[in-house]
Amino acid sequence: MTITTTPPERVTLPTTWHPLNPLWQGDAAVVQQGLPHSKLAPTWQMLMLGDGSPTRHLQLLTGEPTEVDVIDMSAIGMDSDHAPSQLQVVPGPRLRRQVWLRTASGQRLAYATSWWEASHVDEYLQNRSLPIWASLARLRTELYRDVQGLYYGHSAALEKAFGQSGPLWGRHYLFWHRGQPLTLIYEVFSPYLTKYLGSTQLDRG
Repeated sequence: MTITTTPPERVTLPTTWHPLNPLWQGDAAVVQQGLPHSKLAPTWQMLMLGDGSPTRHLQLLTGEPTEVDVIDMSAIGMDSDHAPSQLQVVPGPRLRRQVWLRTASGQRLAYATSWWEASHVDEYLQNRSLPIWASLARLRTELYRDVQGLYYGHSAALEKAFGQSGPLWGRHYLFWHRGQPLTLIYEVFSPYLTKYLGSTQLDRG
């Protein structure tokens, strides 16, 4: 795959969030089993299906700190917000947070939307400009990352913001803490990461 070198545009997204329009999607059973390498290469499966921190993985891949640009903090009450169905297990009223994950030098690597119980968000995101992983690591919070869904599809807004053409890969997962759902997170990764991970698909031959 050829890496697009066009700098990402400074795009300000509206306060709606941006799921992929999927060409294909998989549920928790697919996540558990994994995908054929002809569909998603092993290096990408480690990022997409693993239970480690994506912000930490991105830092290790790029050699730069992973920084956050917060683009939306919206109180949504008990609205379903067109989110994955697992939102129902996150207590309400809720707050939605949208961010870019980028390198310190400014390259956007991922987009993430998360939904939190509004009354607890300040407890876990004491510095809202930090990546979630960094915030929770500072608190020594024990977490279980429960990947529930995988997506392959398009988003015109995200492709424009990344400066990359799709399709894009995304996922959603729940964070569990002390046996209780803490937050639901939906992430989409930029094809720019093929620079470090290689092609998203292996040749069938």
